[in-house]
Amino acid sequence: MNLSAQHNTSLTIGELIDYLTSRGPAVSPTVDKLLYGEPDTTITSVAVTFLATQSVIKQAAELGANLIISHEHPYYNHNGMQHEQWKEDAVAQNKHLSIMESGIAIFRYHDHCHREQIDLITDGLVHQLEWEPYMEQRLPAASIAVLPSMSAADIAEHIKHTLRIPYVRLIGDPSQACSRVAITVGYRGGGNVVLPLLREQRVQLVIAGEGPEWEAPEYVRDAREQGLDYSMIMLGHAESEAPGMRYIAQLLAEQFPHIAVHTLIDKPLYAIL
Repeated sequence: MNLSAQHNTSLTIGELIDYLTSRGPAVSPTVDKLLYGEPDTTITSVAVTFLATQSVIKQAAELGANLIISHEHPYYNHNGMQHEQWKEDAVAQNKHLSIMESGIAIFRYHDHCHREQIDLITDGLVHQLEWEPYMEQRLPAASIAVLPSMSAADIAEHIKHTLRIPYVRLIGDPSQACSRVAITVGYRGGGNVVLPLLREQRVQLVIAGEGPEWEAPEYVRDAREQGLDYSMIMLGHAESEAPGMRYIAQLLAEQFPHIAVHTLIDKPLYAIL
């Protein structure tokens, strides 16, 4: 089906899912699935988000959306809590009831967008950082940029400004001059991803979402004690991937201009005291 020819017709949830999951290579197994709702439902409007939090569900209902596209699972781990777990959990039960009462469908869109030829989530972060002109290489788990030389502190300020986030975390010297930078998202801040970027790609700075603090951050600390100019900036999981979902919302709005597409991003998870 040529969905680009359907701009002036209705679109069902199933048709939109087919469009999203057929853009890149086939992915199997996958966590991407329709968690709530029916595929033959006609879409009124769409809310695109990093995570279908309680607040996002409420906002989507107020906007009249009947489909949420959520990058992460609404039930607190990568594969979602199993029924026998959340049926006895008051928070999960209340969230389930609010989704059912809203009548909103939820589609989990995680693997396919990460595995397109250019990872849409990483590309969305690069786009919002305004670093597309500096891209040198796009790897499966990271993108490499060669920036005009600037301090790690200046890069951190640029990130906070362009992503509109209140803080980042730096491992390293704020005054260190950085040019060759790796950008990675989500839970790719662990040693298995970061260490090869430092060793093999010769980057000076890795910008990541999150990862175990005793892996890559401690490696960077030891490397600096040994005289190597390595640094890391941790954004947070949501902060690193929300730009990618915003980017996907823009793509959907361009592809289906007859459907209202909203980007819903919840407030920062942490407060800095």
